[in-house]
Amino acid sequence: MDYSRLAPSLLVEEDGPLRIVTLNRPDELNSVDDHLHESLRRVWDLLADDTEARAVVLTGAGRTFSAGGYLPNFIRNHHDPVARRRDIREGERLARAMMSCELPVVTAVNGPAVGLGCSLASMSDFVVMAEDAFLSDPHVKVGLAAGDGGAVSWPWLTSLLVAKEFILLGDRVPAADALRMGLCNRVVPTADVLSVAKQFAQRFADLPAQAARDTKRALNMHLLDSANTVLNFALAAEYESFGTEDVKIQVDRFLAKADNA
Repeated sequence: MDYSRLAPSLLVEEDGPLRIVTLNRPDELNSVDDHLHESLRRVWDLLADDTEARAVVLTGAGRTFSAGGYLPNFIRNHHDPVARRRDIREGERLARAMMSCELPVVTAVNGPAVGLGCSLASMSDFVVMAEDAFLSDPHVKVGLAAGDGGAVSWPWLTSLLVAKEFILLGDRVPAADALRMGLCNRVVPTADVLSVAKQFAQRFADLPAQAARDTKRALNMHLLDSANTVLNFALAAEYESFGTEDVKIQVDRFLAKADNA
């Protein structure tokens, strides 16, 4: 399978039956620019066509899993409704493609997972977190409706009350709390996060392929049903948010900081 079109922002390494998918913008804390956004959407279809693949490990290069949205895109989407619509539509396609992926996906959260990074973890099948990592969805804090996955997946992983607390307030969830709340499966030393994720991915890969894939599909039908109920409204609300005065205030703050840097 040719994954080269996804490079350099998204790398896919073949490791026997495993596919190691790495967000590869470490100098930008793996924030999601247009190319990485598109690549994250496309990779799931390529993986589905990869007949030798049995499981996926998703991780980030450098010290961060993903800082989430790319600041220049945030500013652009406030001013440009056409680009905003394209970005929102890409987010919808990404979420549906990931939740529809038949291969088991083990996410190695090697550092902070924020915004879309947090959503990627919550839409995967098994989550290994570094002990110094955290999850956070700050959409509402910056004036945006939380549209790219958290509102769909978090209520299935933890209680609805807890989901409301952390998605509305945007507080950080340290790894130990994420484990207690059901937002991850294992917490390990930072140096071990990728190797542990690979160990579990190999266990998934060793399962009978059809049984594993179709059981995952059956389980994810709960998420897809939620996506059909929630996702279109949530993303439409996020689109609307970009044009509000609250987002304008954030944009002006970011631009003022840049001018003073």
